Amino acid sequence: MTVYFQLAYLVGAVLFILGLRGLSDPKTARGGNLRAALGMGIAIVASLLYPLGDSPDNFIWIIGALIIGAIIGWISSTKVQMTSMPQLVSIFNGLGGGSAMLLAFVEYLNLQKGGQFSAGLTTLTILFTLLVGAISFSGSILAYLKLDGKVKDKHVTLPKHQFVNIILLLATIAAVGYAMFNPSMTSLIIATVVSLIYGFSFVAPIGGADMPVVISLLNSVTGISAATAGYLYNNQIMILGGILVGASGTILTVLMCRAMNRSLMNVLVGGFTATGAAAAGAEGVDQGTVQPTQAIDVAILLNYAEKVIMVPGYGMAVAQAQKQAKELDEVLTKKGVEVLYGIHPVAGRMPGHMNVLLAEVDIDYDKLLDLDDCNSNLGDTDIVLVVGANDVVNPSALDDTSSSIYGMPVLEVWRAKKVIVFKRSMKPGYAGIQNPLFFKDNTNMLFGDAGATLKAILNELKTLD
Repeated sequence: MTVYFQLAYLVGAVLFILGLRGLSDPKTARGGNLRAALGMGIAIVASLLYPLGDSPDNFIWIIGALIIGAIIGWISSTKVQMTSMPQLVSIFNGLGGGSAMLLAFVEYLNLQKGGQFSAGLTTLTILFTLLVGAISFSGSILAYLKLDGKVKDKHVTLPKHQFVNIILLLATIAAVGYAMFNPSMTSLIIATVVSLIYGFSFVAPIGGADMPVVISLLNSVTGISAATAGYLYNNQIMILGGILVGASGTILTVLMCRAMNRSLMNVLVGGFTATGAAAAGAEGVDQGTVQPTQAIDVAILLNYAEKVIMVPGYGMAVAQAQKQAKELDEVLTKKGVEVLYGIHPVAGRMPGHMNVLLAEVDIDYDKLLDLDDCNSNLGDTDIVLVVGANDVVNPSALDDTSSSIYGMPVLEVWRAKKVIVFKRSMKPGYAGIQNPLFFKDNTNMLFGDAGATLKAILNELKTLD
């Protein structure tokens, strides 16, 4: 029978890999997600039944926990708004780390009670799993609270906080080392608490705009903890699944840092802070005069345009304006206008956020341009509609060396003939800095809810020949 269970693990592993492969492209992402879920289902069933002969009483607890977890996960996933997807990812990631931490905690106690405790590889693996699981858990919870606006950076940071982190890291290593060579409930609790505090403190000084990178990094850490937990139980599918999560999380972290033209160390130590002229503008220093516009004026411009690029951002997700964007696309296309979409790699606070948002309303994938393709198209574009984007279209990234986002690749929308920025107010973006784009001569500001203003433009367009 063992060979069948190993075969099931192999099938699950292949489905995991195919699932990850599918997630690399918006066109295949849905299928990739389903394949990975099927692989996880097979792995769970196989792990429940193997090895055979375990007490049936355990299945009642296991199946009960599975049902409760499935219900919570289903309800959370169906109710979550697209704007809250980063928070959901952070919470689920933290729970994965917490599970690994609890497994390590229990295994440590089992070794101690069984009289098999020794400062060897098994104990080191248990404590390492405890360490990374605790860091992932508390760090992810704080990341969720920051992303959801429940906690402000200034409320959880101390002066010279990076030095505080170094001290806490050394204390955490010392506590784990003490638990390894002095096994007791007390030493285990101390190691767990200190690890949790360090995870919280590790995330605390990192600026809000860098939180997506941190979530990706914590996701990688959770994968590592799952892999080491798999080693403890000699479970190949846990090991492989953890390695895949750890590797993919690391790759995603590197890609996101590259998209912002920053090193991971710069993100972890520096953080996004409002500096430079852009920050001064955010505090009220005059940067020029904005030129407001109305829906009818934008409709007239669009009616006579030949090429339009729409740049969606977090504001579009908040306003749930993707449906109106799709309708505008259809109306303009019927009028012979070429409509494309410029997607920044980190637009919407998570990679792929905007792709998913537009896919919800069946916008053709062939119309989606990545950063380089979009920039190469902007020179001959009549109108750019910036719908809720801010930091990813900020020219300070190119020309203000004192800006915190200097060097970050951005969509150079100001190179188009005309730019219309949809915005509720002049409030700075997620990075906390002002955007000089708003004051350029070829930029007009259309204030209001993105969904309502797009609808107004649609109504005006339908009255034009």
